Amino acid sequence: MNNVLDDQLDELYGYIEERCLWQFFSRSWDRQENIDGVLDQAARLLNGKGPARETPMDNLFYADAKILVADLRERFPWLEDAGEEEIRQLCDGLKGRLVDVVITRSKNRELNHHLY
Repeated sequence: MNNVLDDQLDELYGYIEERCLWQFFSRSWDRQENIDGVLDQAARLLNGKGPARETPMDNLFYADAKILVADLRERFPWLEDAGEEEIRQLCDGLKGRLVDVVITRSKNRELNHHLY
């Protein structure tokens, strides 16, 4: 990524870290599923595509992504000028950073507890 994308990723990550609870479900697989699902739907919406709504989980992710995207567009007007590739890079970067922080480096041992 270049410096501009890195700065944009930092801005988006800071917003999500501060305001989005879908990244903090109680098990690691739940967290992964939510991060992927919400950000995949958000990328579709940011690129002007309709949401994927084939399953109840798609609808759940869409509900979170719809609110997220509306807020991101309001707070980060530079997103309107971002192309499809840039949005993909930003969403992939967000996924990677969120997984690293809330799953990989989490100190919450309950995330992978065998009885959960």
